[in-house]
Order: sequence, then structure tokens, then C-alpha cells
Amino acid sequence: MELNLKKPIVFFDIESTGTNVAADRICEICFLKISPDGKQEMKTRRINPTIPIPAEVSLIHGIYDEDVKEEPTFKALAKGIMEFIGEADLAGYNSNKFDVPMLIEEFYRAGIEFPMENRNLIDIQNIFHQMEQRTLSAAVKFYLGREHIGAHGAEADVIGTYEVLCAQIEKYKDVAFTDKQGNQSMPIVNDMDLLAKFTTSKDWVDFAGRMVYDKEGKEVFNFGKHKGRRVEEVFAKEPSYYDWMMNGDFALSTKRALEKIKMRGLLNKFKG
Repeated sequence: MELNLKKPIVFFDIESTGTNVAADRICEICFLKISPDGKQEMKTRRINPTIPIPAEVSLIHGIYDEDVKEEPTFKALAKGIMEFIGEADLAGYNSNKFDVPMLIEEFYRAGIEFPMENRNLIDIQNIFHQMEQRTLSAAVKFYLGREHIGAHGAEADVIGTYEVLCAQIEKYKDVAFTDKQGNQSMPIVNDMDLLAKFTTSKDWVDFAGRMVYDKEGKEVFNFGKHKGRRVEEVFAKEPSYYDWMMNGDFALSTKRALEKIKMRGLLNKFKG
């Protein structure tokens, strides 16, 4: 089947030095760009992460320091990557929790603002977990009826992810879903806007999920001793908490969000 696209969509997968978005780096990335006219473009690139790849991580994805020492850094490739993605929607497997935050973080490190406005994020794992609750290899076997050969290789994973989404749309096009509030809908349709709504949380303030919006649209902490408390209120009563976070091992997307909240508070105080 063909995806019903209003604009291009880029399926992508990242292999990295680890899973800490703030500290780890990309060592391989693969993109599959599909245009509304059906045109497909595949790009796979190994990247020098500029930090060592732990042996236990190399055993998983098969990429060793020796394999990437002569490759360009992400900073050297960032402009070309952004131009290739353009205004396309982004899709991946567990991409909202890992690949998208990692990609955004690398762009920040390269000094580039990657625009996320009007860009759908479609996480195929979220569809799978909400409908079936399995892993990518199990998803390939369940939906496509075959083994996932080459698992943990960026190119094999991104192709498998694309094929699984197509199969999911076919399988669930007339299947009802019941959410935690008991509301029923048929969310798996060939529409990227609706799939993004089903798979992507709109509650995040930052891509690392350290802050979320409450029911009134105010930012609250989603971790630590202040979990559930509004960020502005915490900063007003404990200013040092802002400094601790800004100097701590937090993702740049988190720090950018903190800066905006802090600046907004200062402007409101000045206006008042």
C-alpha cells in the first residue's frame, strides 16, 4: 500500500554511543524519505561521535571506534541533514523517546535550530505497544510474517519500521481502540496528522520529558523532588534550582525550555 501523504515523511533510525541523550552521540543514522508522489530516497551515514563507543554498545549494533574514526562529525553533516529532511514529518520506532530527542540534541550542539513547528511526529512503537505491546523484531514477525534480519542495523531497522507502519494501517483501519478513559475511536488510518496525534504526547515541554504541561497549560516538573510542581513557582521559591539544572547533565532541549520559562517570568515581573 502507499501512504496517504500531504507532504514528505522521513523514517529514520539512529545508532549511538548509548542512550543518554545529554551525554551520548550518534554514530550512524539512516533516513528513508517518502514524497507524496511515491518517490523514495534512502541515505545512510556513519558518523564520528567524537567520544568512545563502549564495548557493550558496539556488541549490540556492531559499530566500533575503528569503524567511525575517519567519518565526519555530526556538526559537519548537520546542514546537509537538515536540508534533506526539510519540512517533512518524522517517523521512527521509539523515535519520540529516543531518536527525535537525540537528533534535536545533536542539532543544538552543532549550533542549529531544527524547526519542529507544523511537523508531525509518528512513533510506530506507540501504535504497536498500544495495539499489541511488542518489540520491533516481534512487530516485523507479527505484521509482516518474517524474521527481522539485520536487527539493530540502522538501515534494516528503518526499512522494517516503514513496512510495519504500512501493515499496521492495513490491519487496524477498521479496528476500534479504547483509551484509559473508556473512549472508543478508530485512530489507525492512512493520515499522518491523525497518526501523529495518536502516537505523540502533546504534554511534553522539552523533548527529554523533564517537564510536562498540566491541565491548565502550565509547565510542571516531571521528575525529582519537585515533580508535579509548576516550574515558575519552584524558581520563585528556590532560584538555585534553575542554576543547578542549567549546570547539570540535562539535555540542551531541557535547558532551552528552562531559559524560555525563566525569561518569561522575568518579563512578567518587569511588566508587573
